[in-house]
Amino acid sequence: FWLLVRLRNQFNFLFRLVFHEDSIISGYRHPRSSATDCILSLFQLTNETLNIWTHFLPTWYFLWKLMTVVVIQTAWQDTFTWPLVVYLLSCCIYPLASSCAHTFSSMSARARHICFFFDYGALSYYSLGSAVTYSAYVFPDKWVGSVFHRCYLPVALVNSVICTSLACYSRFPEYQSPKFGKILRVFAFAHPFLFDNIPLFYRVFVCVGEGCTDNDTNILHYYHIGLAFLTGFLFATHLPERLAPGSFDYIGHSHQLFHVCGILGTHFQMQAIEQDMVTRRHWLQTQSLPVSFANSLGVAGLCVVLNLSIIILYSLPLLLPSAENQNMGKCDIKNAYFNCKL
Repeated sequence: FWLLVRLRNQFNFLFRLVFHEDSIISGYRHPRSSATDCILSLFQLTNETLNIWTHFLPTWYFLWKLMTVVVIQTAWQDTFTWPLVVYLLSCCIYPLASSCAHTFSSMSARARHICFFFDYGALSYYSLGSAVTYSAYVFPDKWVGSVFHRCYLPVALVNSVICTSLACYSRFPEYQSPKFGKILRVFAFAHPFLFDNIPLFYRVFVCVGEGCTDNDTNILHYYHIGLAFLTGFLFATHLPERLAPGSFDYIGHSHQLFHVCGILGTHFQMQAIEQDMVTRRHWLQTQSLPVSFANSLGVAGLCVVLNLSIIILYSLPLLLPSAENQNMGKCDIKNAYFNCKL
């Protein structure tokens, strides 16, 4: 009897390490679900159901926006719209990757890691997509053509790579030090966001006088910035479920609100970018850096290759049939009580 109790405690310990979310008590799926079980769970009420749908449904709206630009506006014939295509593609990829990650993350611990590696890579690509459009359409007049403007995209690309690397790495120290893993992940996503928005922050909060690009689009930028900071706040604080653990397990917990605010922020960002592109087009085409394959589709393609390489690098140790991986399950069950490291 004592051995059975101890084994049950060890399984509960492992479950909490890998699958348990802070202040979410119930609504978890089986941690060894099949792919079919995961898909069927889309139509069952679990603590992941709304996480999936709040990103899966907006994906189709963003895909419609992308098809509108590519097919109806014939974007391939107009190089000035290429940055918008890159951005809209990133807006389709990140919610789709997120919904897939939340759908299939309960298949196993390794599957959970790999699913969220792709989720992090997609968010990182979205940050680069935002930077591409900001460089092309959003920079304040005063900064257009400056040294910072010329260095902006290369630095944004480096930040994207760092973001994916740190976010993927943050899943491993999370077991021994959950707070450190969480802080590392918040930093991984915060630093590219803050850098990418430097020209926008300057334009709407600091700049005065001529050359500040003070137009009607700024109100949309305010909405986007406000929702972006609210999104980060919800992700970092785990509110409201931290105030009443168990009360928001299925509906209303921070990750659902985080998804909704993030999508709304992307919607306003998209509107602002499109409005800036239209209203500033003539001036930008004569005064700004010319849009080329290199600073639009090219840098986006390079970002995809680099981020996929990082994801593969982190995933291989989980997939290769090494002796350590073959014995991982045995080690987990036998030694979790004695702090066996995962």
